Amino acid sequence: MGMPRNTGGGGGLLVGVDMLSERATMMREAVQKSQSITDNMVSILGSFDHRLSALETAMRPTQIRTHTIRKAHENIDRTLKAADVILSQFDLSRQAEAKILKGPHEDLESYLEAIEQLRNNIRFFNNNKSFKSSDGVLNNANNLLAKAISKLEEEFKQLLSSYSKPVEPERLFECLPNSMRPSSGSPGEQDSNSKHHNNGTDNTVYTPPTLIPPRILPLLHDLSQQMVQAGHQQQLAKIYRDRRSPVLEESLRKLGVEKLSKDDVQKMQWEVLEFKIGNWIHFMRIAVKLLFAAERKVCDQMFEGFQQLKDQCFAEVTTGSVAVLLSFGDAIAKSKRSPEKLFVLLDMYEIMRELHSEIESLFRGKSCNEIRESAFGLSKRLAQTAQETFRDFEEAVEKDATKTAVSDGTVHPLTSYVINYVKFLFDYQSTLKQLFQEFENGDSNSQLAAVTMRIMQALQTNLDGKSKQYKDSALTNLFLMNNIHYMVRSVRRSEAKDLLGDDWVQRHRRVVQQHANQYKRIAWAKILQCLSIQGLTSSGGSNSMGVDGQNSSGVSRALVKERLKTFNFQFEELHQRQSQWTVPDTELRESLRLAVAEVLLPAYRSFIKRFGSMVENGKNPQKYVRFASRAKAQDFEIYAPNATFEDPLMRAEGVKQIKSSFYSIGKVFSESRIVEYNITEKEISPGNKEVKDLSILLRPLFTLFILCFRTLTLLSVRLE
Repeated sequence: MGMPRNTGGGGGLLVGVDMLSERATMMREAVQKSQSITDNMVSILGSFDHRLSALETAMRPTQIRTHTIRKAHENIDRTLKAADVILSQFDLSRQAEAKILKGPHEDLESYLEAIEQLRNNIRFFNNNKSFKSSDGVLNNANNLLAKAISKLEEEFKQLLSSYSKPVEPERLFECLPNSMRPSSGSPGEQDSNSKHHNNGTDNTVYTPPTLIPPRILPLLHDLSQQMVQAGHQQQLAKIYRDRRSPVLEESLRKLGVEKLSKDDVQKMQWEVLEFKIGNWIHFMRIAVKLLFAAERKVCDQMFEGFQQLKDQCFAEVTTGSVAVLLSFGDAIAKSKRSPEKLFVLLDMYEIMRELHSEIESLFRGKSCNEIRESAFGLSKRLAQTAQETFRDFEEAVEKDATKTAVSDGTVHPLTSYVINYVKFLFDYQSTLKQLFQEFENGDSNSQLAAVTMRIMQALQTNLDGKSKQYKDSALTNLFLMNNIHYMVRSVRRSEAKDLLGDDWVQRHRRVVQQHANQYKRIAWAKILQCLSIQGLTSSGGSNSMGVDGQNSSGVSRALVKERLKTFNFQFEELHQRQSQWTVPDTELRESLRLAVAEVLLPAYRSFIKRFGSMVENGKNPQKYVRFASRAKAQDFEIYAPNATFEDPLMRAEGVKQIKSSFYSIGKVFSESRIVEYNITEKEISPGNKEVKDLSILLRPLFTLFILCFRTLTLLSVRLE
């Protein structure tokens, strides 16, 4: 509503005031009317509140009854469900009981399921002790479970027994690598190429036999699992031990393993004992790598998930078999020591070292501690006994008091025995080094070298003592020359050279040469004195004869004859004596022949050249000059009919051509010297030889070729 315009003065203002007053009155009336309506509504709502309270009070008993009924329905549902579960447990229990009463033999899988269901029922009723009949049900279920486990044990026992059979030796041999299989019937006889020596690096693959069929092992595993869950772990271990242990022992018995005591071992002949030790080494390899490895595999699969049970069962099954094997080794280690036992001790120690890692792997766990320690203890005892035997051998060599002397000065049996012993030891280098490391720290090569040097020195000391048994000093030196040369030559041709070194070889070669020089000086000095001009003449001169058989130098023919006669006598005597002596080494013998010829022949040639004419012009010259430069018929009797002869000019075949060659040499060379020669002889009867082939390299220096040949032929026969 618009305000009226003020058209004129005070009149307009009055009209506006009236209008405002009128409107205020109207608003006051509206407010009063609204208040009246509000009061009426409050009054009406208050009456509704009283009515609702009365209604609520009237409805409360009905609500309580409805809630009670709903709770009752819920309780009934829960009870019905619980009853249904209990009934189903009863139903499953009846089904399990039916299967259990039938036994496990027909359907083992269903039987095991029934046992598992029975265990579930027992757990259920243990958790629902409020059920009135739970105690009775539990008693019945536990009794049924005990019967089920008892039948399970019987099934386990029967199944294990049915498939536990001894392993035949032939089947075991098939599991070995080809190189390890016996070449003949005896298990200890294996391929000779495989015996020595792998030096600890045996990468050969062995295939353990299958002791129980793979399809049976899962069933046995399930049975054992049920028995363990039933708390029958010890009964299970006993059943396994009682069934498997005799089978394992029988397998070894069929193989040839015997239970021998220390007394049994002591009474055995060495050849028998050595054979049994060879078998034992083979048995140990088969037992550990095949039988024990296969048994461990069975235990691991059958008792999977029960580590302690695995180790316990394996230990109990193998204890008896391991004890039988180790007892033999222990008896050998504790038996009387002797040098020949060293190598079998090393063989036994070697196999124990070879099997060390496998024994440690197979016999793991606390249950196997005793077996493992017994095996490692045997290794230590074998090492100790081998080391002591080594020391005994060294002392025995030095103190060997064998009175039997070699009359011909050849290599003494002790020398060849010791050298062969040492050479054989080097087949065990890696084993010996491991053995030294058992007791000492340091360089095993140096230790082996030191031991070898001590043995060689002990031998040399003993030989020095034995050489004093000879009354002839020449034979003494020949004996020492032969023996020390044999030592040097053997070392040079063996692995011992690498350990002893070139210095040892050169030093002892000089010793050989010293004894050769001593032999030459002592044996031939006296005979060379016969060819000396000392005592025959005091000054040189021509060989022309003077009065009374004297030449211009005043040398008596009788004295020359006496010298030649003495030379011939001493030479024959020397020949007779030295024909009993021996230089077995061809190279040394040839060297010695040439060394003697180089001293003897020039002296004889010079003597004959200077004084021979005094005898040759006299009566019976051949009586004094027996080794002339002209060949005689008897000189050719030593040749075989088909013998050959070679020199720088010709080759002769047969005695006739050889005679021609000999007679023509003097016409070609006025003087000659043998530089090198080779004689091949054939023994036609004991002590009687003939020349089959002779080749000679000549240097034109001096005559007396036939003398040289005859002298060297004598030496050839005498020093053979």
